[in-house]
Amino acid sequence: MRLTLNYALFLVVAGAVALGAIYLGMRYIPNYPLMAANPRDPAPAASREQILHELFKVSGYALLLLGGVGVGGGWLLAGRVLRPLQEITRAANRAANGSLGHRIGLRGPRDEFTELSDAFDHMLGRLQHSFESRQRFAANASHELRTPLAITRTMLHVATSDPAGQNYPQLIARLRETNERGIEIVEALLQLSSLGHEPLSTGPVDLAVPAAEAVTLASAEAEARGITLSAEWRPAPVTGNDVLLRQLSVNLLQNAVRHNLATGGTVALTTGPDPEGAGRALLTVTNTGAVLPDTVDALVEPFLRGNGRTVEANSTRRGHGLGLSIVAAIVAVHGGDLRLTPNPEGGLTVRVALPGPA
Repeated sequence: MRLTLNYALFLVVAGAVALGAIYLGMRYIPNYPLMAANPRDPAPAASREQILHELFKVSGYALLLLGGVGVGGGWLLAGRVLRPLQEITRAANRAANGSLGHRIGLRGPRDEFTELSDAFDHMLGRLQHSFESRQRFAANASHELRTPLAITRTMLHVATSDPAGQNYPQLIARLRETNERGIEIVEALLQLSSLGHEPLSTGPVDLAVPAAEAVTLASAEAEARGITLSAEWRPAPVTGNDVLLRQLSVNLLQNAVRHNLATGGTVALTTGPDPEGAGRALLTVTNTGAVLPDTVDALVEPFLRGNGRTVEANSTRRGHGLGLSIVAAIVAVHGGDLRLTPNPEGGLTVRVALPGPA
């Protein structure tokens, strides 16, 4: 209604200005009285005063007509202009009520409304993905934390039911192992939640240094599993946090070792300049293993492992499914790119590209 009244008022004012200009112009027309040859006959032409009087009367009718046209046309134009905003408002109200699966999908020429619609749809998509990820994260975290607690309760219940028939050293060892697993999960969750929400202390780091430290830390587990671990270090200067970059390298190597062939597997780590981006550093970790589907990008989801949300029953050390999630978060806070590519013969290649020094 406000737009309609504004359109009508603008049209009436514009018409009044135009008619006023004409009226003022007519006042400067010379007033030469024209008389008929016979004084009794009417004048052959109207005088200036008569013309101005008729012009004033016609201008009033014209302004009334312009007001009516302005109200009717303004109502139609306002409805046409505001229709996209009404659709966006309805979508925003649905989103406010918890419905994030709808999209506006506004069609038409590219203008401010279609750009606003596309931006709103993009925001809804991001919100839906974030909400669904948090729901999955909460459900999976609850399941993962419930498992060691349930195991502890079962072992304590059995020990309480038959105290004399228990091997207490073995029971204590199993309780300690289960407790350590619960602590590892909680610590990983705390680390994952803190990344991106706390100030990051950065400095010049050669990516080859934390990668070499990670190889040293992962070599014992690789040897125990019969995995051949090789590394090629070339200078890869970046600006980052050396502790987080070491954690990134350790997680990648542990993931590559634990999700590998039962025997005769290999893991290769390399660092150096990124050939695909000038001034960027590259870290790659390649391992052998089972043939993976093309949907390996989902492996960065929390608690998702190579075989879903479970690991092999005979695994010598269970993972908690947060390694690649933490890697993705570390890469994100450093402004880098993470790429997972399944190898045709089996296994995975992880490519981490980080910005070089400023």
